[in-house]
Amino acid sequence: MTRQLIGALILSLAAVLPATGFGAGQSQDETEIRDVEIRQQEAWNKHDAKAYADLFTEDGDCVNVVGWWWKGRTEIEKKLTDAYVFVFHESTLTFNDVQVRFLSPEFAVVHARWSMTGAKTPKGIPVPQQGIQTQVLQKRAGKWLIAAFQNTNAIPEMPFPKGPPPPESPAAVKP
Repeated sequence: MTRQLIGALILSLAAVLPATGFGAGQSQDETEIRDVEIRQQEAWNKHDAKAYADLFTEDGDCVNVVGWWWKGRTEIEKKLTDAYVFVFHESTLTFNDVQVRFLSPEFAVVHARWSMTGAKTPKGIPVPQQGIQTQVLQKRAGKWLIAAFQNTNAIPEMPFPKGPPPPESPAAVKP
């Protein structure tokens, strides 16, 4: 073998081995991330604000479905403690689909479709409530935690209009 061929082989192996090493551990990491989602559902359904907040990094962010931005595990726990007193006291959260995508060995994005029953929500919000959470999880000291969380209510997807709505007919307009 020539030196160039050996060098190319070494470079090829160097490029492949780290990805293979990550891929082998990725299955275990995905299992651990999915466990975070299971524990999130369990903590919510027990109305345990501390257990729920403990799923976040100490400096984690949580933006809820109405756009309230809670910063840090302490604030997340306090706000959920208040929310469980009345609004979510009888609520049940169910994850219907969880998708995990790794950004690196230490970071992953999770999209989780959920539904909720029993929440005391304002009129006009569909029941059961449903939505999608987008989470960034970070592996810290061997443990996956939620570093950033965005929750969004969802309605069924429909086609975009292809133009403006038709004008109201004169007969439909009342003086």
